[in-house]
Formats: sequence, C-alpha cells, structure tokens
Amino acid sequence: MPSLHWSSKSESIPQGGKLETDAVLYPFEGGESVPQPDSQLILGDNLRVMNALIPEYEGKIDLIYADPPFFTNKGYSARVGRGEDSRQPKEWQLAEGYPDQWKDLDAYLDFLYPRLIQMHKLLSPTGSFYLHLDWHVNSYARMLLDEIFGYDNLRNEIIWTYHGPSPIRRAYNRKHDMILFYSKSKQYTFNVDQVRIPYNPSTLETFKSSKKAGFGKVPDLERGKVPEDWWYFPVVARLHKERTGYPTQKPERIMERIILASSNPGDLVADFFGGAGTTAVAASRLNRRFISSDNQLRALHTSRSRLVLDVQSRMKEKEVASGSEYSVKIQRETAVEKISKLSAKEFGLSTLDDNQERITLPPELLSQVDYWEVDPDWKGEIFQSRIQAARSWRKGELPASISLPETCGEICLRLVLIDGTQIQQIFK
Repeated sequence: MPSLHWSSKSESIPQGGKLETDAVLYPFEGGESVPQPDSQLILGDNLRVMNALIPEYEGKIDLIYADPPFFTNKGYSARVGRGEDSRQPKEWQLAEGYPDQWKDLDAYLDFLYPRLIQMHKLLSPTGSFYLHLDWHVNSYARMLLDEIFGYDNLRNEIIWTYHGPSPIRRAYNRKHDMILFYSKSKQYTFNVDQVRIPYNPSTLETFKSSKKAGFGKVPDLERGKVPEDWWYFPVVARLHKERTGYPTQKPERIMERIILASSNPGDLVADFFGGAGTTAVAASRLNRRFISSDNQLRALHTSRSRLVLDVQSRMKEKEVASGSEYSVKIQRETAVEKISKLSAKEFGLSTLDDNQERITLPPELLSQVDYWEVDPDWKGEIFQSRIQAARSWRKGELPASISLPETCGEICLRLVLIDGTQIQQIFK
C-alpha cells in the first residue's frame, strides 16, 4: 500500500508522562459510599497523557473519538459571558480558547502522527476509532490511518453536514466535516438497532400506496432504518441549550450516535482532545466510563461544569437518584505548571456564616465566579469535591450559597473565576 511521507516523519514516540490526582468529583448529593472513580478528566498534553496511560490501559479502551485541531491556522476564543445576545458578537465577553496555528503542514503532521499511533495502542482489539476533521487535512489523515489501522479496517467516511452563514463568494460554501471510522480488527462493536432512525414520511406513504415500491421487499417500517453515512445535525451555535461558549464545540447528538453504535454500557470511551467535554457528558449519560483529556485549563473546567450541570438537571427530572454511585477522578500530567490558587481573602471572603451551616459568597465576588465547590473534610492532599455549584450556560445563574453537611472537618473551598483564575480558601 502507498504511504504518506514527509521530511520529519518519525515512528519513534516522544517519551515522558506521569499523572497525579488533583481532585475527585462527586456530582451527586451525598456519595459517601462511592467506590474509586473509573472515569477521568485529565489536564495535560495528550501525548504525555497517553504515554502515562499505556501501562494500565494499553489495549483496553473500547472506543476513541478524536477531534484534533483542523490545521485552520487560526486562534479560537472562548465565549465566557452568560445571557448575552447571540446576534451581537461584538458585545460578547471572550477569553483565550485554543490555538490551531502551525509553521507548516509538516509540523501539523508531526503533531498528529504519534498521537494516532498511541491511540491505536490504547484501543482494544475489538475497539473502534473515529477521527473528526474537515477539508484542510482529512485526506492526509486518511493515509496515516490506513497505515496504522490497515486500509481494510476503514468502516466509513461519515459526512456531517450543517447550515450556517459563510463569507465565501468564489467557491461553494464549505458546510460539512468528515469523520473517519476505523476498527482495530474485523471483530468490532456495532449496535445497529441502537442507532436506527425513522423512515422519511414520503417513504412511508410510498409503501402504503405500492407493494412494489421496494422491488418486492417490504422493510420493517416501524423499526426504522440504519442511518446513511451522511448526518445532518445543526451546529452548536444554534443549539442554545448545549452551547458552552467553548470554541468548535460539537453537538451531543453526534457523540450519542457514535457511542450507542460503537460501545456498550460499562465500556470505556476516550477523547484525548476533550475540548468542551461533549464526549464525557454523552458517555456519562449513556452509562459508559470515560477518559477525557485536554491541555487547556478552560477545557477541563468546562467539562467539569457540564458534568455537574447535567447530573443536577437529571436529578431534578428524577432520571437519577441522589447519592448514586458515580465519581470522576480529576488528574493533571506532572509537566503541567501548578495552578496558583489565590487566597479568597483577597476577594472579601474570609469567614463562614455565624451558624457554620452554609457558605455564602458576597455579591461582589459572586459576579466574578463561574464555578465553586467544597470539600467539607479537607485532608490537605486530594480535594474531595462533595458539593458543587456551576453557572448555568443560558441564563447565567449561579447559586450564591452552599449548604454544608451536619458534620464537617476542615473545610476547603475552591472557586473558578470567569477569567479562569483559581481560588482556594481553607476554613478551620
């Protein structure tokens, strides 16, 4: 088979990578009897993260989805304001998102190639891999995946098509992405009945009027059909309920379809370009374990907030019970610079309420906070996040008070400001 070559191509993988646990997130109320977490959010360069995971997870991940930079050579900002007019981008409050800028195509391929190799190593023998790109480098990536996975293990080139404005006037509007679906072997999970969709109403009418419409074959119209390899889902910019403001966020329905088709409940799903945490949230909702990593602190914070808000919403709708056995380990790759935690005293928060039953943020601090959480029995090492409050995406509301358990030890409070600053305060 032909293969792709460039001057700096190397099959040797840069080494290094060690993880340390920073916190454990318990997004349900209670959770005292929750076992060790088997899902993870990880901050760090994903190549070093995968190197650290290889000893424990090589050949054990059932599904990997990858949404890497697209070689657009642009910088992307994150929208951090809440309740703003989506039609007035000049008024949005923005912060640094992530860069997608490269010296040249060789530099991009030097970045992508070793990561694809490590993801292949981590994938189980019956696992599936989905790589999400667009026209910029999709053709190059396919040659690399043919080399790594084998040409015969390409299952689909899926087209995600969508609508939206475009400044292009000298070509057709570019309104689709490509998702390359590979399996590691001929034996792989594909739950066809989990992803069937209804037949088009015109098809139903056709079969009602003519028995020969299907050349003598009558499909099971009630069961529905297998989706084609082109998918139409609106972009997240138009899905206000999902929008977090994190750049290039993908729709949850894409991930739900991929996870339902290519994994089973209890399986391990990974996304090493975690971004806004769509894969983690969809996997959690569908009863899969997950590993989600990103090298941007804002990405990890967005993912954590989405998990908390999703669980709280499902608890409110009685879809899950309070105190369910679920927790998430939050780790960092040791090469990541330690996050400086400013004292909350600098922001006017120095004592608890007199009755010691609640923590209430002063109004001047509340307006600056995006997320806050409490470890009611701080031991000085791993933060046990037992209580959380996250600012809602659409209305921008944030609870001003948190109720504490009846029995508390030393209390540790952590806050994330809208600009990404981390604050920690310990109450004796």
